[in-house]
Amino acid sequence: MHIFGVDIGGSGIKGAPVDLDLGDLADERHKVLTPHPATPDAVADGVKEVVDHFGWTGPVGITFPGVVTGGATIRTAANVDKSWIDVDARALLSERIGGLPVTVVNDADAAGVAEIQFGAGRDRQGTVILLTFGTGIGSAVFSDGVLLANTELGHLELHGHDAETRASTKAKEDHELTWEHWAKRVTKYLAHVEMLFSPELFIIGGGVSRKSAKFLHLIEGIRAEIVPAQLQNNAGIVGAAMRAAKAD
Repeated sequence: MHIFGVDIGGSGIKGAPVDLDLGDLADERHKVLTPHPATPDAVADGVKEVVDHFGWTGPVGITFPGVVTGGATIRTAANVDKSWIDVDARALLSERIGGLPVTVVNDADAAGVAEIQFGAGRDRQGTVILLTFGTGIGSAVFSDGVLLANTELGHLELHGHDAETRASTKAKEDHELTWEHWAKRVTKYLAHVEMLFSPELFIIGGGVSRKSAKFLHLIEGIRAEIVPAQLQNNAGIVGAAMRAAKAD
């Protein structure tokens, strides 16, 4: 079964048909740059470009980098334009892609459900936390495989700052941090999350998961097991498609 997934990020909008039997992309993904400012209309145009690239005509799952309620309404917009807040994203995006059925889900939650079903969290019990490091830090928290939606742990306060402003991949790039320096910041962040939730497993997702060999060995003093996301930066696309299939 193939369903289309789109992952809206702070830097790019990417999508592809997903083979839900395999939990993998059915075709090479297509990506466009996220517009700046990332207003609802501008982002919707980017989503349309990605969907149109494949000539897709079925249900579409779409992630959003913020809190999403009811599979439709945007409640926070930390890394896109604030005009997204209270927008019915499902209605807007469905209209823009020709009336196709749309399901909208938090981006990290989408990545998390994909990793729990097909990736690093498969068959893992207890508390599992996926953290996506990119423009910000997204989070997906699971207890025995059940998702606690919209946790937004990237906005925990860490040394007087939003954690994602200190430990995201963007923060590494903006401050030109070495892997060693960045890993120290990530370690402090993980220690804080571990203190609050005592997970058995951390899954590190987002684009930086492709470079896990550069930093995972530098993270010390965390009791939980730490592994890279197996679906890497495609997890959001796969999870979005999974949610669309469930809603269909």
